[in-house]
Amino acid sequence: MQNFIIKLFDFFTSSDIKDFEVFEPEIIEPKEVMEKYRLANTQELFNIYGIPKENPKFLETIDLPYPMRLNWDKKILVNKMRCHRLVASDFENIFQEILNHYGYDEIKELGIDLFGGCFNFRKMRGGSDLSRHSWGIAIDLDTERNGLKTPFNKANFSKPEYNKLHEIFEKYGFLNLGKEKNFDSMHWEKGIKLWKT
Repeated sequence: MQNFIIKLFDFFTSSDIKDFEVFEPEIIEPKEVMEKYRLANTQELFNIYGIPKENPKFLETIDLPYPMRLNWDKKILVNKMRCHRLVASDFENIFQEILNHYGYDEIKELGIDLFGGCFNFRKMRGGSDLSRHSWGIAIDLDTERNGLKTPFNKANFSKPEYNKLHEIFEKYGFLNLGKEKNFDSMHWEKGIKLWKT
């Protein structure tokens, strides 16, 4: 046994192993967990966000990290926005990430700053159901180039330069109707969480 220990010591102190390459273990970064969402029905919206009306108590005013231009009068700048308090932090994060990614000059160039409205107590256009704007959980952007009846593949927001825009909205659970239903690509609304992947 003593001879074995001596030989083992001689092996680990010999010059033969001094040039052995040491391999560092590969570190695999975990994939980002993405939450999946679907469009909400009206009853679910009542249950989650309450009963909408002209001046509901659930509204909160947020400061926008960059000025937006009012879509139908571009000389008017929008610096604040009213939305449901349950999605206020989502909107703040979304706009900040948009600014971080694109920068203000590109935001203006791409028309991402063209504000078409958030809270607006009304029925859906051409329908009897309440608009998701009635809860302040939806926003319209660049309405002229992403029309209500325009198929998604012809809408401006279908172009590759807007992929990151969609990604940012989807990160916070907002779905684009153009992608979901092939019309009204100006419109993003908060969905219902399904699962993580």
